[in-house]
Amino acid sequence: MIEEALPGGRTVGAVRIGDVVHKLASPWTPTVHALLRHLEDAGFDGAPRALGFDDQGREMITYLPGETVGDRVPWPEWAFADSTLVQVGQWLRRVHDATAEFTPPADERWLIGSTMQPGLIVGHQDAAPYNAVMNGDKLVGFFDWDTAGPSSRESDLAFSALSWVPIHPQGPAEELGFHNFKDRSRRLHLLLDAYGYDSDRHAFRAAIAQRARRQASVIRDMAEAADPAATALLPVAGHLETAAADVEMLPDDFWAR
Repeated sequence: MIEEALPGGRTVGAVRIGDVVHKLASPWTPTVHALLRHLEDAGFDGAPRALGFDDQGREMITYLPGETVGDRVPWPEWAFADSTLVQVGQWLRRVHDATAEFTPPADERWLIGSTMQPGLIVGHQDAAPYNAVMNGDKLVGFFDWDTAGPSSRESDLAFSALSWVPIHPQGPAEELGFHNFKDRSRRLHLLLDAYGYDSDRHAFRAAIAQRARRQASVIRDMAEAADPAATALLPVAGHLETAAADVEMLPDDFWAR
C-alpha cells in the first residue's frame, strides 16, 4: 500500500498507510503503548489505539481522522475559539483522571525520564494546537504521544495553558494568529473551569512559569547535545523563557477567577 507522509513531526516522521500510522519506534514506545491500551480499556476515545509493530519494527497506531494545524502559519481559527478551549480543558481532565490509576509495565521508560509515583497522573505533555485533531468544531483528540509521561496535573495543564490561552510573547503569538491579548485572563479561566480546576489560581502562575522554564531547559540541553530537532526549536526555547518572565509580572487580578 502507498505510504502517505504526514505533516509536522520535528523529531520522528510518520506515514499513513490506510487507517494506520507507522512511526519509527523509540525505547519508550512499549510504555506509551501500554498507556494507550489503558486509555482504550477505560473507554477513552480521544487518543490513538496502539496496534503493535510492523515488519520494519515501526510502531503502529490508529489514525485520528480530521483537520490538523500541519505546517500552516497562521494557525486555523479553531485554535483560538472558545469552544475549542473548553474541549481541551475537558479532554485533559479525562486523561488525567483515567491515568491516575495507570500501572506501567515492569520495564517502564518515558521520554521525560520520570517514573510513575503515587499522586501523579500521566500527561500527554504536549497537548498543544499543533498536535490536535478537529472535526469541524469538535475536538477529536491529540496525536504524538511520544512525550507522554508522569507528572502533576498542574504541570501538564500549565503547558496547555501556555499554548492554548496562549501565554506566549506577543510577537510570536500574533504570528500564529492570536491578537486579543486583553482577553487572555478570561481565556485562562475558561480553560481552568472546563478542567474543573479547584486549587489556588494565583498559585497556578508558578506552575506555568516552572513548566515554561523546564521546557526551555530541555530544548537547550538537547540542542547542546547536537540534536537537530532541538536546535531548530531554540527560538521556541527563547519564547518560553520570555513567557515565564512575563507570567511572573502579570497582575494579581489576571489570576482572580
